[in-house]
Amino acid sequence: MKIKNKIFIGSLLIISALMLFSSSLLKSKSAFKSYGMIEPSKVYALDIASEYTFAGETVSLEDPDLHERMDKELLVNTYWQSNMMLMIKRSNKYFPLIERILEEEGIPNDFKYLAVIESGLENVNSPAGAKGFWQILKTTAREMGLEVNTNVDERYNIEFSTRVACAYLKKAKNRLGSWTLAAASYNRGISGIDRLLKMQQVDSYYDLLLNRETKRYVFRILATKEILSNPSKYGFVFENQDLYNVIPVYKVEVDTAITNIASFAKNMGVNYKQIKIHNPWLLQNHLNNKSRKLYYIKIPQNVKVGP
Repeated sequence: MKIKNKIFIGSLLIISALMLFSSSLLKSKSAFKSYGMIEPSKVYALDIASEYTFAGETVSLEDPDLHERMDKELLVNTYWQSNMMLMIKRSNKYFPLIERILEEEGIPNDFKYLAVIESGLENVNSPAGAKGFWQILKTTAREMGLEVNTNVDERYNIEFSTRVACAYLKKAKNRLGSWTLAAASYNRGISGIDRLLKMQQVDSYYDLLLNRETKRYVFRILATKEILSNPSKYGFVFENQDLYNVIPVYKVEVDTAITNIASFAKNMGVNYKQIKIHNPWLLQNHLNNKSRKLYYIKIPQNVKVGP
């Protein structure tokens, strides 16, 4: 009997040791930064406020329809954690530039969140042909003075495209009367929103019966603003070192053709990839520039090229 007890106790000790080893191994291989928190993930309903603000305009949620629309967008964006964490990281890198231009152009700071829902703060292409952070169509870009061809597409220049977006939003505000309607028109068009207001005999975005995409549009902006302004409130845990940062650059003036951008990059002490990352509006490995236009090419500072 004593022998059996010793065997049993020995087995328990071995199992306990294996369990501790396995736990330690799993913990050491974890990719998650827990910051000392070990509570398992749970799904909670969200506390929706009675009102929010956008561009200085109050958004009251007394109407059940408006409350449900806001609840939907907050839930979708809160629990799409990977995407929202990326927005938090990218916003640290790109918001300072966008904020500066919005201020210079007299556009409310809240419109930076419109860029987030349009592109996720990336130079993306839509099936309709809209491109860049602000998803600008080719015809609109050319009308606003941007160069768009097979060699250069300035919709991918974040500074230029932000100013074009600002010009559009000012025009929309003057025509429609509110920043909220101007935001909605970025999705539906100025004439489209104006026509709906007259047909339905209302003067507010929140009183309009809309198609699904435009119905969600402003609330997606509101939800993005709410979460990015209060990330910890919605369960996002990170430290400053986890965020993406602005890469310092200097600008080189070019008013001639560049026959080979890879060679140009090498002469600048960087490589082709780095030139393209910082100047995505350069579409090919050369710059035609037959008109001798003055371009500003960004060169990253303090970078290491090669071994």
